[in-house]
Amino acid sequence: MNRLYNLVAVIDAAGENLLFCLRRRPPYQGLYNFVGGKIEPGEEHLRAAYRELREETGIPEDAIGLVKVMCLEYPMEDCRMEVYAGRLNRLVEPVAELNELAWLPVGQDYADVSRFAGVGNLGHIVQYIRAYTDLLDGKEKLLPSRRAETGASDSR
Repeated sequence: MNRLYNLVAVIDAAGENLLFCLRRRPPYQGLYNFVGGKIEPGEEHLRAAYRELREETGIPEDAIGLVKVMCLEYPMEDCRMEVYAGRLNRLVEPVAELNELAWLPVGQDYADVSRFAGVGNLGHIVQYIRAYTDLLDGKEKLLPSRRAETGASDSR
């Protein structure tokens, strides 16, 4: 893959909201998306996620621990998207760089392409994070698990 990008899903300290930017430019102008951007050639990928987070929101690295949760490849577009997620460990007020920032409740339909970037993939990403967040930080879930909502077993 020639083009490498990251998306960063920021969860508030209470685990109730996700941070989104409202895109001012194409692609997906006027739609909500996670913060993120291009991984520069030779740049360590986790460092790139923290850099994009700091540049777009002002959130410092010591306020959040990011974990790579998934990779999405788009061969028709010759690009790969790495998705990182983390929960803030304290109250931080994000500061927008270019795109307006908004905290949106966890339980929304993030697959709604009339409001959210992508082709429904944000819905998939959020559901994936919700399903596996108990594995991300060991002791505590980052977001309420979908298994808990549906009554499904958490045993693996």
